[in-house]
Amino acid sequence: MSETSTPTTWLTQEAHDRLQAELAHLTGPGRQEITQRIDAARQEGDLKENGGYHAAKDEQGKMEARIRQLEQLLREAQVGAAPTAAPGVVAPGTVVSATVNGSMKMRFLVGSREAAGTTDIDVYSERSPIGAALLGKKKGDTASYTAPNGKELSVVVDDVEAYVG
Repeated sequence: MSETSTPTTWLTQEAHDRLQAELAHLTGPGRQEITQRIDAARQEGDLKENGGYHAAKDEQGKMEARIRQLEQLLREAQVGAAPTAAPGVVAPGTVVSATVNGSMKMRFLVGSREAAGTTDIDVYSERSPIGAALLGKKKGDTASYTAPNGKELSVVVDDVEAYVG
């Protein structure tokens, strides 16, 4: 993989199947339903002041964006387990327990929100500031990163474990 290419998104078979089913629903019954709602709203008359029409068109735009997102994700994703890093090393597919700035405790999955499914755990991409800073680190290691608000944060890795979704 070249330096400029996008990192691979790894999906479990369950996550792939779930996303494939969502895409099938959106491109089939979902599109039909929104088209019917737009047609019904059009028949109400003046489109300039038709809130139902504008709401349906907004929803259609969001749905089409999600369809494009799913198509790209499924086209580029690898199904199966990500190559495993050494045990206890932060990598995609690991759950990290960490302490930020000496006081704030965090526990999160490094990986894809899509792969995490409906879990309650926070998810940070390996491309996010904290994810990128922690890749390759192990228990006891310290890393720093710049948060989106511009603040420099220090993180100590307290524990690393494989994600079991």
